[in-house]
This record gives sequence, C-alpha cells and structure tokens, in this order.
Amino acid sequence: MLADLAQWLVQNILDMGYMGIFILMLIESSFIPFPSEIVLIPAGYLAQQGEMHIILIFLAALMGSLAGAFINYFGALLIGRQLLMRFGKYIFIPNSAMDKMEAFFQNHGPISTFTGRLIPGIRQLISIPAGLSKMPLLPFTLYTALGAGIWSMVLILLGYVLGENQELIATYLHQITLTVLGALILLVWLYLRRKGNFNRSR
Repeated sequence: MLADLAQWLVQNILDMGYMGIFILMLIESSFIPFPSEIVLIPAGYLAQQGEMHIILIFLAALMGSLAGAFINYFGALLIGRQLLMRFGKYIFIPNSAMDKMEAFFQNHGPISTFTGRLIPGIRQLISIPAGLSKMPLLPFTLYTALGAGIWSMVLILLGYVLGENQELIATYLHQITLTVLGALILLVWLYLRRKGNFNRSR
C-alpha cells in the first residue's frame, strides 16, 4: 500500500515541477517515508532531456529534505520529549535514558546526523533522536544538509547519466549504496579512533 501511495504521489505531484520535488522530498524526509530515488532519478532524467535544470532540482530536493527533517526535529523537541519524560517510565524508557541520549548527541550529534542521512531506512528517523536530545539547531541543520545534499546529488546524477535504463539504474544504485555504507563505516571508525586518541591525550 505504501508503494502504491508513493507511486501516486510521484505521478501527480512531479508534474508540479520544482515545487512538486520540494513537496515530495519534504514528505519523504518526514512523516511518510518512501524511497527518494523514485523522485530524484526521474527528475535527473528530465534534466538530461532539457525539461528541468539540474541545479534547481538539487536545491528543491535539499530544501524539501530540510523541511521534512525540521518537522521531525521540532515535533520530537516540542512534543515527543515531553511525552517521553512524562510517560517513558511506563514503556521502560526512564528519564536516565533520556539523559544518556542527550549526552550522546552532545558528543556525537554531528557525525550521527550526517551518517544517518546517508543510510537507507534511517535517514528519515535520525531527526527524531536529534530533537529528543535537544541537539543545537545550527549543527543539526548543517549536517542534515550535507548528508541530504550528497545523497540527492547522487540520485539526480544517476537519472541524468543513465536516463530510463532501469536495469543499469538498479545495478548502480545497489553498488553506490554498498559503497556509501562502506565509506560510512570507515568514517565512523576513524572518528571513534580520533575521539579516543583525543580523550587519552587530555
């Protein structure tokens, strides 16, 4: 059912051009997650055909992703945190767990937000713990934009270069996803190693 809804959204909203891309990426990044590739790869193909501009597609996608992330962030910050603090003990989430999550995001919020935006199935959800832990808005925005921007450009370029070749798109998208995950694992390892060396030197 979710796949049918996503297809309906793409077919009906992408006709709106850049505003449609903004709306779809806002939805994808917030409360109704669906694969961003079904939005941005066709948009990249339209850019290759001269019907849209690749930079404007990217900006619309980035702004939509940020808007959707803000919905989750502020929703968790203003509503979710209060509910958890009040009722969390009834679902085995004590206030001490909230304190630990806040401490974690104070120390590792930027790397968590950036890497989370590049991982399928997590990119929409990473804004929620950031809001719950009261991660400062400026670094949240910067690292969300960086992660979302990289992924959006990858998908747009796939559509631009490969056009309508679905078989090649599926193959390259799978390879790119694995490469990104491998690069993120290496990045996190280097980050933790540097963090550990820094703490030992203090």
